[in-house]
Amino acid sequence: MEDIQNSPADVLIPIDHVGIKRVRVPLVITDRKGGSQHTVALVELGVDLPKDFKGTHMSRFVEILDDFSEHLSYASMKNLLVSMKEKLEAKRARAVFSFPFFIRKNGPVSGIAALQGYDCLLTGELASERPDFSLEVCVPVMTVCPCSKAISDEGAHSQRAEVRIKIRLRGFTWLEEFIDIAEGSASSPTFPLLKREDEKYVTETAFASPCFVEDVVRNVAARLGRHPQVAWFRVEVESYESIHAHNAFARIEQTNAAKG
Repeated sequence: MEDIQNSPADVLIPIDHVGIKRVRVPLVITDRKGGSQHTVALVELGVDLPKDFKGTHMSRFVEILDDFSEHLSYASMKNLLVSMKEKLEAKRARAVFSFPFFIRKNGPVSGIAALQGYDCLLTGELASERPDFSLEVCVPVMTVCPCSKAISDEGAHSQRAEVRIKIRLRGFTWLEEFIDIAEGSASSPTFPLLKREDEKYVTETAFASPCFVEDVVRNVAARLGRHPQVAWFRVEVESYESIHAHNAFARIEQTNAAKG
C-alpha cells in the first residue's frame, strides 16, 4: 500500500513536535511509604518531523504506549522515549504524563484520615543518550493576610492559594518532599477532612503565621534552592483572594549551582 506519510511535504517546514495527546492510560506510582498507588494519566507523545516528510505514523505512538509498563519510573520513561525515537526514526522524542497523586492525610487533632489529591505533570525529552525530565506539582495551601490582621480589630481575611512547583532534578527524589515544602511554606496546609477540633487548630495555627503571597513564594524558593537534587526550579503561588475581585500571584525561577 502507498505510504503517504513518507511522501514529500507540500510546504517544506520542519515540525518541532507531532504526535498524539489526551490518551488515558493506567499508571502505578511508588510512594514514600514504600507502597504503590494506582492512578490514571493523560498522556501526550510527540516527535520531531523533518521538512521532507508529509506526516508521521500516528498508529505507532499508540502501539508504543500500549507496550509501556504501567509502573512510572526513570527506566520506564527512558525506554518509552527511546522506543519513540527508534520506531518513528526521529531525532527528538517527548512524553508528558499528567496525573493525580494521592496522600492520606490525618486531621491535626482528631487524627481522622482521608485522601487528598495533588495534580502532577511529568515531562520527559530525549535528544541524545541522556533524557531530561521535569516534574510539576500543584499544592493547595491556606494563607492569612498579614496586613489585614495588623489593621483589623477582629480577624483578618484568609483564603486558599495554590503553590505550583516545576523542577528539574539531578537525581531521584520523592514527590512527597516537594509537597511538604509547599505546605510548610504557607500559613497552613489544607486538609481533606476536618472535625471541629481540627478546624479550630488549623484556624488558630494559620492566624499565628500570616503571610503574603510574596512570603510563600520566597519560602518555597529558599527551600528548593537548598535542595541538593534540584538543578532548576520555577515556583508560582496564586492566591484566590477572598475579599478582592482578583487573584494575587508571585513567581520565582532559579538555576541552582551543583553541590560540591
